[in-house]
Amino acid sequence: MGNREDLLAGARKVIMERGVAKATARDIAAAAGVSLAAIGYHFGSKDRLVTEALSEALGDALGDGMRELIEEGAGGTPLAGLAHLWNGMPAVFADNNEAMLASLENIVRIVRSEDARAQLGDQLDEAYRDLAADLRAAHPDLGEAEAEAIGRLYFVLAQGLGVLWLLKPGETILDGDRLSTAVRALAGR
Repeated sequence: MGNREDLLAGARKVIMERGVAKATARDIAAAAGVSLAAIGYHFGSKDRLVTEALSEALGDALGDGMRELIEEGAGGTPLAGLAHLWNGMPAVFADNNEAMLASLENIVRIVRSEDARAQLGDQLDEAYRDLAADLRAAHPDLGEAEAEAIGRLYFVLAQGLGVLWLLKPGETILDGDRLSTAVRALAGR
């Protein structure tokens, strides 16, 4: 690995051990085995490093979990795929509890920083595109606009349900079957 990758790994390690607020640039550099100046060189600031490290770690973990569940729902209707996805999300949340807590802690910092919001905005567009591509692969009859809209809905639901899951770990706030019932009712069926 290079210094950049070492810093990302070091940041994830320190953040998972101490939380975002207690993770110092010095601690991250030490965990990465690089100089403190490497943070500025590769990321511009500790905050940008933290946002990227958490976005990568949690985005990959949740994204991979969602992708697997979407793939498992292939062959059925998109609505049945929605139910399957949301019935499987509590396990994905449980597998990523610490990263989700750190990400939630980081969101407050992001909201207060114009630079961090811009950085995250770029990553959100990529997440939407990835989910849309997964949906089109699982449900080839979906049009591009439909897949993008559903991908955005999935992302928003994952964020909201993830936060609620953190508040009441292990409790299913809204399972896939009730969510499908709600969507059918909204569609007038």
